[in-house]
Amino acid sequence: MAKTTDNYSAFNEVNLSNARSENESYEDYKKRQKQNKEIIKVYNTAGRDNFKQMFPNGIIEAIKNSEEKSNAEELGEAK
Repeated sequence: MAKTTDNYSAFNEVNLSNARSENESYEDYKKRQKQNKEIIKVYNTAGRDNFKQMFPNGIIEAIKNSEEKSNAEELGEAK
């Protein structure tokens, strides 16, 4: 029987480094650290398989979609 490999990467494109980037403001750094802490907490609570079901394309896509949705709502309220 052939072995199948699972190429799922939950943290693809996520900067989990504790070091502050060269062009990153302190506020952005603190925001990223808080976001990373929440991501790891959900991952550890749910487990790999459940996390994969919740975020099949990775967590970054879900975060981007969430930010776009909140931006659209803010624009709707401003009108």
